[in-house]
Amino acid sequence: MRLEGHPVSTGIHMRKFFKFDELGTNYRTEIVGGVTTFFAMAYIVVVNPAILSEAGFPKDASMTATIVAAVIGTLLMAFYARRPFAVAPYMAENAFLAYTVCIAMGVPWQTALGAVCLGGVIFVITTALRIRSWVATAMPDSLKHSFAVGIGFFMMFIGLNQTGLVRLGDTGSPVRIGVLSSPGPLLAIFCMILICVLMIRRVPAAILIGMLGTSAIGYVLGIAECPTGVVSLPPSLAPTFLKLDIPAALTRDVLPVVLVLFVLDFVDTMGTLVGVSARAGLLDKNLNLAEIEKPMMADAVATVTGALAGTSTTGTYIESAAGIEAGARSGFASLVTAAMFILCLFFAPVFLAVPAPAYGAALVVVGFLMLAPVKHIPFDDYSELFPAVVTIMLMSFTYNIAFGMTAGFVLYPLFKIVSGRTRELSWGTWVLFAISALFFLLYPYSKV
Repeated sequence: MRLEGHPVSTGIHMRKFFKFDELGTNYRTEIVGGVTTFFAMAYIVVVNPAILSEAGFPKDASMTATIVAAVIGTLLMAFYARRPFAVAPYMAENAFLAYTVCIAMGVPWQTALGAVCLGGVIFVITTALRIRSWVATAMPDSLKHSFAVGIGFFMMFIGLNQTGLVRLGDTGSPVRIGVLSSPGPLLAIFCMILICVLMIRRVPAAILIGMLGTSAIGYVLGIAECPTGVVSLPPSLAPTFLKLDIPAALTRDVLPVVLVLFVLDFVDTMGTLVGVSARAGLLDKNLNLAEIEKPMMADAVATVTGALAGTSTTGTYIESAAGIEAGARSGFASLVTAAMFILCLFFAPVFLAVPAPAYGAALVVVGFLMLAPVKHIPFDDYSELFPAVVTIMLMSFTYNIAFGMTAGFVLYPLFKIVSGRTRELSWGTWVLFAISALFFLLYPYSKV
């Protein structure tokens, strides 16, 4: 009896395609994981267009472009890479593009998009030639562990800022404690405690329950704003679609921007993939992610299509760790996240109603859980410890993942030379050194 068109048969094929049995997962867990990832990163739909609009990007069209890039990249993660990672425009790169490239350097946004597209094309080529995956496998183990820890601190800092628990300081202090007596921070503290209690009690979907439960309480108490509507048509993509200026991006003044964007995404993607995969238990015994070129290609293609649509550099999101903590292990979770982004095009008021105290608190808790790999960093070997600690420190305190990673790649071989252990350095380590040194040389510090 043939069952090819039967729902049961379809379900079996889906389970096999996404390797449910091999990964020890199921539909319920993957759905919860995918939804959790979406709500943890849904803020990008509002924040990314707001940042880009400062540089002249049409705000409404940028919102649609942001969602389109996220959908395409995350679907590629689901069906091509089959990994539980979501893709969207990077936060650090959008700020660099808007405030440094467009505003400080005076580059038109159309030219900036051309630079993003060229960087994406380089990503595609280097990924297809397996150069990126070869370099990724050459990363020292201590730095791989430091990426996960650095991402954890980075996520905690983002969450603390979004919830209002930490804010910019006055004269004499860069940051300070928020007003803990105000409703937002109090709601965030409640959400963090709720998620922690649920996780301690081993309650499934603890993070998602905490986020949605806190949102509901916020609506009832009037602390958070209820959705202003249900259905909304997406803004037209016409003002930004195919408006990029590639010839202008190839000029002498702008070409260094292309290289900086390339290095930013190159190291951001590698670090995020390795760090988040470590938490998900997806790395092999050598701490490498099998077929890493596939998620890298999804990342690269998403950057090119995002630039064509009208948004900044796109890549794997650290908020994927929230879904992984909820149990996501396969590409089916990414499929769910992509579906949520598609729905967001038409039901944006509902999906964007989750308040910052809810999703920010979730990021803080996930950040806690990302710190576990610190125990694998060899504290008794200073040639390994110092580059790892500098990586963690700069990833957290510069608010830029790429700065920390590139600093680690530069310091690691230098300290090995000082310790007389150059034989431990591979060709890939030197390639990472050269790329990172180029990043520091080309970065337009005077324009920041």
